[in-house]
Amino acid sequence: MKNLHDKLSSRGATSLTDEELLALLVESADDRRDAREVAASIIAQSGSLASVARQELSRLRMVEGLGLRRAERLLLAAEFGRRVAIATSSDVESVSTDVDVVRLMRPHLDSISHEECWVLYLTSSNRLLERQRVSQGGVQATVVDHRLVVKRALELLATQIILVHNHPSGAAEPSVADKQLTQRISEAAALFDIRLLDHIIISGEGHFSFRRSALL
Repeated sequence: MKNLHDKLSSRGATSLTDEELLALLVESADDRRDAREVAASIIAQSGSLASVARQELSRLRMVEGLGLRRAERLLLAAEFGRRVAIATSSDVESVSTDVDVVRLMRPHLDSISHEECWVLYLTSSNRLLERQRVSQGGVQATVVDHRLVVKRALELLATQIILVHNHPSGAAEPSVADKQLTQRISEAAALFDIRLLDHIIISGEGHFSFRRSALL
């Protein structure tokens, strides 16, 4: 492991691969196994580094025999990163692309196990006026009142809005209900000359943009 510590010291944490980063976090003097092999196995069993961070403590401590303390260390590191990302996203002043939206909203949505729907309220020059959670629901669905969405846009004098919600238990592909919601919000907003710029679905597997997919 000395070479990994040397790499961290000389080239910084950003130079580490996912496996190397995890290896340094799970390294333990009480475990005679190679920490890199343990890290590789944890990622393989979980599917990705992001999936490791979303594990319940009770389950994570059993993976590769990590134990309570090392499992706690991993989840604390993940939560630290999430809070830094949220603090950084608070500095965002404008939104131009779906990638900007994902960067802004993923820290809020990645760690929850239920669906939430948010609305970004924008000026005509894409300046962010406000982001607001408008609904939260179960694992597979959430209900959004289009009247409240439009009402808040009028209060803020917003001329553009972006819908964002998460799929905590599946892929980012939209459901029939997602498509119906998009149409309903778009039509309601248009009555007041407010434009629905995009509806973006965020999941652990990636994200889906209605506009990029020519559904808006």
